[in-house]
Amino acid sequence: MMTLTQYNKQQLECPLERTMRILNGKWKRKILYYLHKDTQRISNLQRFMPEASRFSLTQHLRELENDGIVHREVYAEAPPKVEYSLTNLGHSLIPLLVQMLNWAEHNADELSLNLPVNNTRYDE
Repeated sequence: MMTLTQYNKQQLECPLERTMRILNGKWKRKILYYLHKDTQRISNLQRFMPEASRFSLTQHLRELENDGIVHREVYAEAPPKVEYSLTNLGHSLIPLLVQMLNWAEHNADELSLNLPVNNTRYDE
């Protein structure tokens, strides 16, 4: 196993950078939250996140699908029915997100975070 300092500029992406890239995106973490609860259609995700545009949600879902985090199931119906769910790899990210949330809560004062009262919890 290599340490972060053993990676050099010639390597395209270290594992930590890749993980952060996968999670980077305004709506990706919320998408993961809702998909870890249940399989969802994009219309449901839009209902849960009305401030997100359909374009942004579609783009993030495609990126997550390309990264192997989300599975897209298209049903041969008219009109086509499309459902999204987490892959095993996607489910394996949930404990990491819970740890990140716990770290942020634990260090909220030092980070000057004003956390909302109704915080999104991945472990609920």
